[in-house]
Amino acid sequence: MSGFLEELLGEKLVTGSGEEVDVHSLGARGISLLGLYFGCSLSAPCAQLSASLAAFYSRLRGDTAAGPGAGAGPGPGAGAAAEPDPRRRLEIVFVSSDQDQRQWQDFVRDMPWLALPYKEKHRKLKLWNKYRISNIPSLIFLDATTGKVVCRNGLLVIRDDPEGLEFPWGPKPFREVIAGPLLRNNGQSLDSSSLEGSHVGVYFSAHWCPPCRSLTRVLVESYRKIKEAGQKFEIVFVSADRSEESFKQYFSEMPWLAVPYTDEARRSRLNRLYGIQGIPTLIVLDPQGEVITRQGRVEVLNDEDCREFPWHPKPVLELSDSNAVQLNEGPCLVLFVDSEDDGESEAAKQLIQPIAEKIIAKYKAKEEEAPLLFFVAGEDDMTDSLRDYTNLPEAAPLLTILDMSARAKYVMDVEEITPAIVEAFVNDFLAEKLKPEPI
Repeated sequence: MSGFLEELLGEKLVTGSGEEVDVHSLGARGISLLGLYFGCSLSAPCAQLSASLAAFYSRLRGDTAAGPGAGAGPGPGAGAAAEPDPRRRLEIVFVSSDQDQRQWQDFVRDMPWLALPYKEKHRKLKLWNKYRISNIPSLIFLDATTGKVVCRNGLLVIRDDPEGLEFPWGPKPFREVIAGPLLRNNGQSLDSSSLEGSHVGVYFSAHWCPPCRSLTRVLVESYRKIKEAGQKFEIVFVSADRSEESFKQYFSEMPWLAVPYTDEARRSRLNRLYGIQGIPTLIVLDPQGEVITRQGRVEVLNDEDCREFPWHPKPVLELSDSNAVQLNEGPCLVLFVDSEDDGESEAAKQLIQPIAEKIIAKYKAKEEEAPLLFFVAGEDDMTDSLRDYTNLPEAAPLLTILDMSARAKYVMDVEEITPAIVEAFVNDFLAEKLKPEPI
């Protein structure tokens, strides 16, 4: 276990008082669950979370106090007493995005858990990218032995299970989480078993959110086209509305099913299951309840005729206005071809697809997200804006890796792009052999 943790966190962590703790000691203490808390001292929501998380941490571990450094190390005599409750085998590590060391120190001083050292900025960015963190505060739980993500939305765990009765909060099958009555907007109630045998879209949305309302209008048409084509497809609306009245008003526009607004526990469990960090989000499931894509929003907007339903992910995407938001989700390889010729864009996709498929398959076998997304960019206003923003040369073809969160770019400007060049470029990036340039 310590090997995985050291690869993830480095050799040393620190307590709130500044004492160093060897990462391998976590293995000796039998830590079974690791929480990664992404936050910043300047964020009021992070300050609020720290207070509630400290109480949760202390209560779960059975600590008598949640003072600085409590639970951060074995402590005198810790090995002599048996641990009657396996929930004590939890540790949390704070991953800060602070830019000022004094502010960081002031913030971590009262934390009863551990923190990545302030100087480990590169490792912090790697963790942000690895776990696709898009906002703060975020709290994810990992199996400390395998590294598998157990829960992507720990904030809801603190709210829904303050006593830790469901520890270790591992993912449950969709069929189990969705179990119960579902509604149609005419008041009709159906049991969730009616979803069996269908592809299902789990739609997280709210009336107060303008992008949600825009997507809903498109999604209504997509739903109609898919049903008219004879496909077995259903959508379940999981509301984030702020009142039942708003829910009813919004749901009246939808021809599909919804989790009852009053069933807050089930809505929260679905948010936890899929680690929802923002809305609108459309998760598309196969008839067995397995995720096909988390990017249903992008797929619906890119495929208005629904010809590619159920939208199995493509190894390589053609960069567009609707999917450009994915550039912010982690490092992206972008091959600029600067051509309006569909044939040239297709040839570029075919060139990098084998490398993309190899990388995706490698990480899927480890049940991890691929560390790179792959795009081909043609010639349009959006591509021009991206070039300007990242200060890229006008050359074509141009092979790049863009890491927006780290504000870094890697550029391969050669006359001819070959599969061997692409593969070597990707492998050097993953091995951290490339020198970044600032964006």
